[in-house]
Amino acid sequence: MSGNLLSAINNAMPKLSKGQKVIANYILENYDKAAFMTASQLGKTVEVSESTVVRFAVEIGYDGYPGLQKALQEMIRNRLTAVQRMEVTNTRLGNTDVLQKVIQNDLNAVKTTLETIDPKAFEQSVKAIIGAKKIYIIGVRSAAALAHFLNFYFTHIFENVLNIDTACNSVVFEQLLRVGPGDVLIAITFSRYSSRTYKAATFAKQNGATVVAITDSKQAPICKVADHALIAKSDMASFVDSLVGPLSLANALIVAIGMEKKEEIAAIYERLEAIWDEYDVYQKAEPDG
Repeated sequence: MSGNLLSAINNAMPKLSKGQKVIANYILENYDKAAFMTASQLGKTVEVSESTVVRFAVEIGYDGYPGLQKALQEMIRNRLTAVQRMEVTNTRLGNTDVLQKVIQNDLNAVKTTLETIDPKAFEQSVKAIIGAKKIYIIGVRSAAALAHFLNFYFTHIFENVLNIDTACNSVVFEQLLRVGPGDVLIAITFSRYSSRTYKAATFAKQNGATVVAITDSKQAPICKVADHALIAKSDMASFVDSLVGPLSLANALIVAIGMEKKEEIAAIYERLEAIWDEYDVYQKAEPDG
């Protein structure tokens, strides 16, 4: 219903109570802010009771306020500009303890990721990656951090990994020149969704590769071309992208693959430890005392 939410509100307007009409008008004019307010916060903002907000959600077709809020967030997921996200951050945090609030939001993101991820899609992704002839990884802008994280460990585990340089479109597709059947592209993208990542995934899919998407919603554009979609909660209501949920998912992916290849990986890390010691890769801590 999220795609028709604003229409549903407009259509319901004649039968709404006076207080509900105030809520409706506020959402129509400020849906980017309303999407991240609790029922209590929305009620205080428009000067109605929390129960009126809940009744409003039911009146326009939802089981309760959480359903309405989720629909609002889905609707605007790819619409918020950086400036709007900054305004939402100010609205949500206000004068509260920023450290506590941000970390609590990140904890909630990990919890939501665990509760909503599809275990079958996760298992299929692990199987596809292990069996791939070549593994391509792409993440643009802040998602590049996750791409580098996966690439760091995958290059220890596999011989056939390429973290795609996303500097420009031509470079992306030059690196995907030989992608084909038996290959896997891991495409990482969160709202606001990268068109470069979507185009790369579409190209890989058209050439017969398997696409594993790591994203934040089943409605994300990348899911249209993904063979396996791994959904991880990413807090978009800040000008800083919170990647704690997706990072935890990436960590689980690496560990799951490692468990399947544990004997081979043990030998690899035994050799790596010798190399690290020989070339002083790590600074050893001095013993206490």
